[in-house]
Amino acid sequence: MKIIIAGAGDVGFHLAKLLSYESQDTYVIDFDGDKLNYINNNLDVITKKGDATSVKLLKEIGVESADLLLAVTESQNTNFTISVIGKALGAKKTIARIKNQEFLETKDVNFKDFGVDFMISPQELAADEIKMLLNQSSFNDTVAFENGLFNVMGTSLTYKSPIVDLTVKEAKDKFNMVDFITIAIKREGVAQTIIPRGDTVYKMSDQVYFSVPNYSLDKLYPIIGKEHLDINNVMILGGSGIGQKTARNLCKDNFKVKLIEKNKNKAIRLAEELSNTLIINGDGRNLELLEEESIRQMDAFIAVTGDSETNIMSCLVAKSKGVKKTIALVENMDYINISQTIGIDTLINKKLIAASNIFRHIRKGEILALANLHNIDAEVFEFEVQPNAKVTEKPIRELRFPREAVFGGIIRNEKALMSFGDMQIQNGDKVIVFCLPEAISTVEELFN
Repeated sequence: MKIIIAGAGDVGFHLAKLLSYESQDTYVIDFDGDKLNYINNNLDVITKKGDATSVKLLKEIGVESADLLLAVTESQNTNFTISVIGKALGAKKTIARIKNQEFLETKDVNFKDFGVDFMISPQELAADEIKMLLNQSSFNDTVAFENGLFNVMGTSLTYKSPIVDLTVKEAKDKFNMVDFITIAIKREGVAQTIIPRGDTVYKMSDQVYFSVPNYSLDKLYPIIGKEHLDINNVMILGGSGIGQKTARNLCKDNFKVKLIEKNKNKAIRLAEELSNTLIINGDGRNLELLEEESIRQMDAFIAVTGDSETNIMSCLVAKSKGVKKTIALVENMDYINISQTIGIDTLINKKLIAASNIFRHIRKGEILALANLHNIDAEVFEFEVQPNAKVTEKPIRELRFPREAVFGGIIRNEKALMSFGDMQIQNGDKVIVFCLPEAISTVEELFN
């Protein structure tokens, strides 16, 4: 598969990193020589310095034979231009990163007519992620498949969890009335993600990811030693596009929302546009202001200003005031893995979310959905099983399934089924699979 990435920023770099695991024929274009040098030194891809809107440059790298052209620069207009030119020159599929969410909502314009096959808005995706995290508030990572029929839930184990010091098999035997599969464990001081087996032991402070059918969600809380948090009152710091979209999303679901914005003119505009949100003009770093606005009565605090350090520090302040759930937006992807260490519930990066969303277009096989978990350099897939796929030939325990991957569940005729060893996967099933990078190609082969 030949893939051209226009833009070597965070989104472009993360996409190139994911692709480098699979030896795809990948090209990265950017003006910035330093960014390209960094990519050359760290990833196995081809770089080209120059203007991705240049017809000459695109033809030089063979855009006419490209399966996918990803325009992910910081400029929305540039991304549109690249997509239109690339499509006209023969690229099979184009994806443009955009900022204006109106483009996603309008039915008056068919952007495919101009050469833009898909559009991705990092702000829109980040706001949707925040809403999902609040709805499953005792977990710091959550991904829903098939409208929640199956869910991947991540949480950090504390001393209160009854499964600490038990093996996976012992925990399953002890809580045999609950359907769940442990698909991954991230352990402090251990670089490699653990794909758990029956004899794997849960330890305190483990970041554990469970695959859970919808009917077992409420039963999972006692297993992790936590209670479901009722989130009603939410404070948002920052009237950015993400802050505005998040406030609108939450108000639709009857959350009570306060939004603090430092810029007076922006605060006035937000007050006009967000009629159900209380807009406060002030500096959210001011402790007196937070106290005046009843920070101690808030159930959740979401910091989405343009400054990562402000977001982190304000969430730590909120946590110290007793706020149950804190979410901070960070620009630096390196921060993502430290959320539990520093005491914030969840750190999110809109570019990482966007890259993960784009990446599903790259996957082979009949992939319906794909997600990256925050603390793990791996993927959760939802495959639709095709006729005569290798995965249907034998029961799960007899399949030569790689150790670096695990089944998370099966959806058959809109019902959630557990993917235990004696289960036979059938044509038409939708299957959840957690997979480390080194096993992706093997797993894809089984579903082809």
